[in-house]
Amino acid sequence: MTFDAILLSRLQFAFTIAFHIIFPSFTIGLASFLAVLEALWLVTKREAFKTLYLFWLKIFAISFGMGVVTGVVMSYEFGTNWSVFSRAAAPVIGPMLAFEVLTAFFLESSFLGVMLMGWKRVGPGLHFTATCLVAAGTLVSAFWIISANSWMQVPAGYVVGPGGKLMASDWLAAIISPTFPERLVHMVLAAYLATALTVGAACAYVLLKNPAQTESRFALRMAIGMYAVVAPLQLAVGDYSGRDVLHRQPSKLAAIEAFWDTKSEEAFHILAWPDRKIAGNRWEISIPRIGSLITAGSEKARITGLKDFAPGDRPPVFVVFWAFRVMVGLGLAMIGLGLWGAWLWRRGGPERSRLFLKAAVAMGPTGFVAVIAGWTVAEVGRQPWVIWGVMRTAKGISPVGVHQVSASLIAFLVIYAVVFTAGALFILRLIAAGPLAEATGTPVLERAPGSALAAAPSAP
Repeated sequence: MTFDAILLSRLQFAFTIAFHIIFPSFTIGLASFLAVLEALWLVTKREAFKTLYLFWLKIFAISFGMGVVTGVVMSYEFGTNWSVFSRAAAPVIGPMLAFEVLTAFFLESSFLGVMLMGWKRVGPGLHFTATCLVAAGTLVSAFWIISANSWMQVPAGYVVGPGGKLMASDWLAAIISPTFPERLVHMVLAAYLATALTVGAACAYVLLKNPAQTESRFALRMAIGMYAVVAPLQLAVGDYSGRDVLHRQPSKLAAIEAFWDTKSEEAFHILAWPDRKIAGNRWEISIPRIGSLITAGSEKARITGLKDFAPGDRPPVFVVFWAFRVMVGLGLAMIGLGLWGAWLWRRGGPERSRLFLKAAVAMGPTGFVAVIAGWTVAEVGRQPWVIWGVMRTAKGISPVGVHQVSASLIAFLVIYAVVFTAGALFILRLIAAGPLAEATGTPVLERAPGSALAAAPSAP
């Protein structure tokens, strides 16, 4: 492996987006959770829902600000490290990113202040409307970001213009590219699951100390409902998306499953050690014949192997193969946690099982790990293309040197480590305090002056 400017630029972008994606995923799910909590409070007038809302609102505000801080860097990286790609693709993805700002950015920034400081300053109906609009803004933001990325995965509705610029010939086809619908659903469900796991872990931590706390018992049951319903649905959506990858990005599918030879009745590799040097797996634990059935729906289906692609057109198989198994393995664990929690719910209450509560705490970060693993599969599996079938990654880089990229990468490592650690520790400190810290109903910003809640207006 040669650490040239291309690889270092890819590592830098991968590092920054891996940190960043945690916070938009969290705010997408948490904004919808807040809307549900406020709706329940308005309907039932139970103080427990109000207490939970005020508690998670503070965490939402901090996460929102962290999303801005960690995400703003990437827009600069397009210009500093990927200027050739930006120049060629800007006529298509530029308007998509601009609409993300004009719709989601303005929607969120306009009503976030009402959410944070308007609890006693506006009526309950207007405050609930503001919460719903912020939640809608996070979903609109996801729409445009996934649209731009999906176009890079499977470009559609474009023509090559003068100077090699890619121009939109059909905006609807470009925005809603062939893989966009299932990828949007997959990402939103992943955000909801990651949030539910975080909420569940926070509640389980409190209930381990005080099993009778009403607020945490309510929120834990809400989280369990998400595990039990959304995790199996996510598995189905992921399977559908995988069938699409089989037809549209066959080299990515072959890397995901470590299929080297083109054949039918392919084995399913549960675990393996793929090696590009030998164009095969050094070892594997497999189930015969069902690989074709799982990936294509039929044992007789003929799956294209990696050897049918030129060595330069093959993705990094090892990374893609193992990232996919991390994502799927954690997804199965989420399904198991949901079924376990639902069973305990019927038996009298999940808070009565300390083993389940400890498992819920341990599973807290896994939603974000699965999100990062999923993006790794999508982006690394697309290599060597930055725009699939149109522009190779090596052709999209800026004319920068190794030392320049190395210096900026080291700077990002240090700065992100400080920012992420500070934000994460503060959030964990709030979670450890529990929701009863919000029971007084005092406005959020008045209770925590100087707590970095005056965040930038929108998470990218």
